Amino acid sequence: MAKGNRCLETQTGEVCKLQTAETILGIIRERGLNGLPLQNVYRLLFNPDLYLRAYGRIYRNDGAMTRGTTKETVDGMSLVKINDIIETIRFERYRWTPVRRVEIPKKNGKMRPLGIPTWSDKLLQEVMRSILEAYYEPQFCDHSHGFRPARGCHTALTEIDRQWTGTKWFVEGDIKGCFDNIDHSVLLSFLREKIQDNRFLRLVENLLKAGYLEDWNYKPTLSGTPQGGIISPLLANIYLDRLDEYVVKTLMPEYNKGTKRARNPEYHNLGTAAYQNKKRGNLERYREQKRMAKSIPSVITDDPDYRRLRYVRYADDFLLGVVGPKEEAEEIKEKLRTFLTETLRLELSEEKTLITHASTEQARFLGYDITIQSADTRRRVNGRVSLRVPISFIEERKRPYMKDGKPVHRSERMLDHDFSIVSQYQGEYRGYVQYYALADNIAWLSKLKWVMETSLLKTLAHKHKASVAQMVKKYATSAWTQHGPRRCLEVTIEREGRKPLVARFGALPLRRNGKKIIIDQATATWTSKRTELVKRLLADECEICGSTEHVEVHHIRKMADVQQPGRKRKPDWMVIMAARNRKTLVLCSRCHDDLHAGRPFKALSA
Repeated sequence: MAKGNRCLETQTGEVCKLQTAETILGIIRERGLNGLPLQNVYRLLFNPDLYLRAYGRIYRNDGAMTRGTTKETVDGMSLVKINDIIETIRFERYRWTPVRRVEIPKKNGKMRPLGIPTWSDKLLQEVMRSILEAYYEPQFCDHSHGFRPARGCHTALTEIDRQWTGTKWFVEGDIKGCFDNIDHSVLLSFLREKIQDNRFLRLVENLLKAGYLEDWNYKPTLSGTPQGGIISPLLANIYLDRLDEYVVKTLMPEYNKGTKRARNPEYHNLGTAAYQNKKRGNLERYREQKRMAKSIPSVITDDPDYRRLRYVRYADDFLLGVVGPKEEAEEIKEKLRTFLTETLRLELSEEKTLITHASTEQARFLGYDITIQSADTRRRVNGRVSLRVPISFIEERKRPYMKDGKPVHRSERMLDHDFSIVSQYQGEYRGYVQYYALADNIAWLSKLKWVMETSLLKTLAHKHKASVAQMVKKYATSAWTQHGPRRCLEVTIEREGRKPLVARFGALPLRRNGKKIIIDQATATWTSKRTELVKRLLADECEICGSTEHVEVHHIRKMADVQQPGRKRKPDWMVIMAARNRKTLVLCSRCHDDLHAGRPFKALSA
């Protein structure tokens, strides 16, 4: 540990350059676990290994080939570019480029602003994100699940399902324009409490104030973090961690009361009487009293000496469960509103922040309807949480496959191969089934399955100018699952000497799986393995001519760009990448220029 501290606190930064990225992040994580301040963090940005790790993590992202306000993308990535970034960082000359802002539609018909940074900014943001995440992740609240490693929507829902039994009221919380309204001065003050490095804080501040281009007009960013920025979700979590801390350390101790509910005398008297009747041989009276006991709770459900407040947050959406009267739920809502306004300078959304009765109404959180069960004849389900698929979700997802109330074919997919058509339908349907695996009424998705399956069959029939019955006869089969055989549609492509390609629609049992967890994409890894691409880049050798002068990486968006069966004569680089089944090719600058100019590689011509 002493050696690690010297690495972080060295005055020259040369020791930091010799440490691997995983070693540095491990030391930072340990400091976070111990609650120690982070010092001299700016010098860590001089370490090339952190940039190689960042490159290996984000080069596969769909946005890596998307331009920001300049022409720069991941294509042309090289060690020289990393050294240039480090050089500008070392002398504090790095300037953030304004992001390119685009508008994407939201479910409610409104538009959401999305910022697209340049590639160099993305790379540096990923380095900064990895450092900050390693430090702050051990300190975050356990009730926070959004944009965190090994957590996601399902972990948040599982916490509610397993720990919120007996909830009386739900407080659905939503912060109005959270990402757009984060106060820069407040965020920097939170960072300043634990990060003792003004140069690093200035770099973060300059990032927040870099501005954006909309229709090629520059506009400053006076508040908020750019949605689309790699580091933005982590900064939002650092900001909203104060909300988690307020709920856990202030509101919960104030409203939690008692250790358990008081016993219900009526229930226990019935139990005693039933036991006595059984001893005396009065079995008819015994059975009657046992049936009566099943409809009576064993504890006093509205015990005034028992109160609980539960909390879970995913990004800017949060849900509170209150075991107590409605007046306390309203008090909690107002205290949250005051805290957000006065401390975080944020505002609760009036239309989305609701108080819902847990037994007679349903709260909406992360796409699920959440309610508390009750039954007269099955006392063991009383008070338990029920996660359900909203009927509105099913109706909304059926709409693209229907017209005039009936399933129809999808004309935009008719030019695809049968294998691709079935794969597309199955991919969409599988996503719905997997996301709602925790729902008690997951069987309701069978309505959606029928519509999608009928639309699929009509699409295939329309393509082949055949009837739906003919398509069923051609593709219908059954597949074995963990719950037995299930009917499905299957397309098989035979390949000589290799396993056939198989695409299925269906064969997904609609049964609740309480252990099913889909977590967010991991944002932290503590292994020391390099990606295959980083190893090829570090070899510093052109994979065409063997040159070691200014080696860089050529990237393409997808393999379909080089696998073009209708093209008579493919360029050399397409043949090579298709044969290797890779979306990258390490080239020297001369070969890279030849590729983009459409010239044949000189080394291959010779």
